[in-house]
Amino acid sequence: MHKGGKIGHLVVPIFIPYRGCPHRCVFCEQERITGKAARPVTGEEVEDILEDAIHAKGFNLSGSREIAFYGGTFTGLPLAQMKGLLHATAFYLKEGLFHAIRISTRPDALDDFRLEILKDHGVQTVELGAQSMDNRVLSLSRRGHRAEDTVRAVSLLRDHGFRVGLQLMPGLPGDCRETFRSTIAKVIELGPDMVRLYPALVIRGTELALWYAQGRFRPWDLNEAVEVCAEACESLESKAIQVIRMGLMSSPSLLEEGQIVAGPWHPAFGSLVRSAIYRKRITPFLPEPGTMSRFTILSPKREIPLIRGYKNQGLQWVEKKTGAKVVGVKGDDSIPVGEIRIQGL
Repeated sequence: MHKGGKIGHLVVPIFIPYRGCPHRCVFCEQERITGKAARPVTGEEVEDILEDAIHAKGFNLSGSREIAFYGGTFTGLPLAQMKGLLHATAFYLKEGLFHAIRISTRPDALDDFRLEILKDHGVQTVELGAQSMDNRVLSLSRRGHRAEDTVRAVSLLRDHGFRVGLQLMPGLPGDCRETFRSTIAKVIELGPDMVRLYPALVIRGTELALWYAQGRFRPWDLNEAVEVCAEACESLESKAIQVIRMGLMSSPSLLEEGQIVAGPWHPAFGSLVRSAIYRKRITPFLPEPGTMSRFTILSPKREIPLIRGYKNQGLQWVEKKTGAKVVGVKGDDSIPVGEIRIQGL
């Protein structure tokens, strides 16, 4: 159970690793990513998960609440299994304990018949594992679908009235900054409601791990991934497309030593990206090097964590940029969002 992207929005995830997937992509290790075994999930297990959630301390009836099926290709499941999982949620939707369902699936696993079933059972949001809008990248990653399938899927989902999310993986085989920049431009043209950015990691047991060991694949480093995702996030959000997640959500099994072989992993990747974006915005407000030796930064209270950054890396950046010592950060909500003021000493 975790908080969603909106304030007061609660999401209860139900993981179905590999279920419904026609094959395994070169980067995929769902069992380690989700911490769940790759086996069928029954309706009874769904009910148990939801019962645990509604009796948990953090369950709040005042906000919006959503059930989310993650980790596989939901609409690729046999129809009886798909309907069984959805049917297990019916009581909880009817009683108002949850308001909606979201599912994740492949762009090439949708049709009118399945979408009507989803709609009839309370699904409001469909997230597509698009990963890239470049066909060469998709082919090298053995996704089994093309960018055109994503275009068609988004149109189909819109026709049926669903909210649409796209999951993207910068740094896959064949990807580069320019290629991913083109992917973002094409995504903006599609106009989804939300996007997730998951930089490609090399995870033990995947084909990508074999390619890495053979020297056939080089993942992006952390700085490159942060820079690319910061640019993508700014571009998307400038067009009112919400970026609801950046960086893979960890599980205990994923964090075991040796599971992440290589790539831009960081436990607070999204925070690094948001801080990078913020630093760019406040640069015009910083004193020129040599003009001050010590100063205090004033900012809106809620933006203090962005200024400080992960383990105060933001303050270290400011000091390097200005050549001066930051002696403190104070909250001042009279300052406009996205701006700071400098108080010399």
